Amino acid sequence: MGSLEEVDDLRSWLELAGELGEVRTITGAHWDKEIGAASEVNYRRPSPPALLFDDIVGYGRGPRVLTASMANARRLGMTLRLGTSLDDRGLVEALRNRPNEWIADAARYPVREVGSGPVCENVITSGDVNLLDFPVPRWHEADGGRYIGTGCAVFTTDPATGTLNAGAYRMQVQNDGRAVSVNIEAGKHGAAHVREWFDKEGRAPVTASLGHDPLLLVVAGTEVPAGLSELEYAGAVMGRPVDVIRGEVTGLPIPARGELAVEGWLYPDRREQEGPFGEWTGYYSGGIEPVLTMDVERVYHRDDPIQLGAPPGKPPHDYSYMRSVMKSAMIQDALVRAGLPGVEGVWAHEAGGGRQLLAVALHQRYAGHARQAAYLASQLPSAAYMNKFVVVVDADVDFRSLDDVMWAVCTRTDPAEDIEIMRQTWGSRVDPLRAPGLPPFNTRAVIDACRPWNRLPDFPRVAESGRDLIDHVVRRWPDILGGSR
Repeated sequence: MGSLEEVDDLRSWLELAGELGEVRTITGAHWDKEIGAASEVNYRRPSPPALLFDDIVGYGRGPRVLTASMANARRLGMTLRLGTSLDDRGLVEALRNRPNEWIADAARYPVREVGSGPVCENVITSGDVNLLDFPVPRWHEADGGRYIGTGCAVFTTDPATGTLNAGAYRMQVQNDGRAVSVNIEAGKHGAAHVREWFDKEGRAPVTASLGHDPLLLVVAGTEVPAGLSELEYAGAVMGRPVDVIRGEVTGLPIPARGELAVEGWLYPDRREQEGPFGEWTGYYSGGIEPVLTMDVERVYHRDDPIQLGAPPGKPPHDYSYMRSVMKSAMIQDALVRAGLPGVEGVWAHEAGGGRQLLAVALHQRYAGHARQAAYLASQLPSAAYMNKFVVVVDADVDFRSLDDVMWAVCTRTDPAEDIEIMRQTWGSRVDPLRAPGLPPFNTRAVIDACRPWNRLPDFPRVAESGRDLIDHVVRRWPDILGGSR
């Protein structure tokens, strides 16, 4: 069997995942909605496998699409190089303080520039570009087009410092395959880079990888500190530098062992109508709007490339589990770094897409402690975007269980006293509650679902067996009760 040390691209990742029994292959699916619908059914299964689509209608065998790459603990642990046998609890424990360590170590892993790589097996120049030569899915029934960029990593640079940013921005095929729109939220680091390039030179260079080691999707889809290269962050996770080539047109990096990549320039007045698209909130949000569009000047791809698909949608969706785990670890570390004592754990629930609903478990130590935790968590840079509810619970509550969290809300929250509202906070264009044309503000609630501080000594005891007794009966009747915890 292969090892984590041997994983250096999507194909070696797939080989190891296959040996672990974590991959299923579907043949004969149609790019128009069938790949998306089959993936959606799979996301809703317990511990869903990765799905590899081959022999896609109209494209034959070879060009493939992968979905659900990190939809369970085992594959996410594998992708993060933490192990190949982790369950949910083990993954959370293994991630404690790791994001901080990766951030601190990132500078030790600058990218390694190479002259060529597998992604250069085929290079297509602008006159011959047709992105529809690849089996690009229409993911949802009401999508406005085919989206080649869902599990992508879009690379931009700061024109003043050269610092690289990678973001997972959705990309819709335009102009019969000759162009691709890049939908970047205004508050993202990549959007700032593009604006700065427009101010300086009137255009902005962009490359985008569309199939790669799923680790690059993790780092592109997770907020890392401004000024830190996501490729260096990925190098810290792997323990070795990421190999890149330089784009022939822009000079920006492209993962050398990637499957499929594009390159070109964005211009302020070059826009195409984009959307609608089924978003991570679970709605077709944002409508149809003119979006910055790149006329593709180069396509790089391996023979029979594999697209990494990560379509959002009503949770659970492709990357909601990954986002929940990563955001939870980052927010917990940020609370501890801020000096907040007594933090038992944080979970960014999948029901809120890993962003909108946070549960913080706390050992209460002083009056006002729960509210302090709630306010801090709601506005941390790693948590603030699109957050709507922060629920603080006592440490005896399983903060990863939505049932337990809501039980605490129902039994320990006085709605008149324990729910506070924050207004005009950082929202998103994809919020289904945002009226068209209005700024993307949102409103958020902090909910104190802890036992009241002044009633801790006499608050009623919870009517459930203790952990020692539960463990005892599970050990006595493991065949019947072994899966109950």
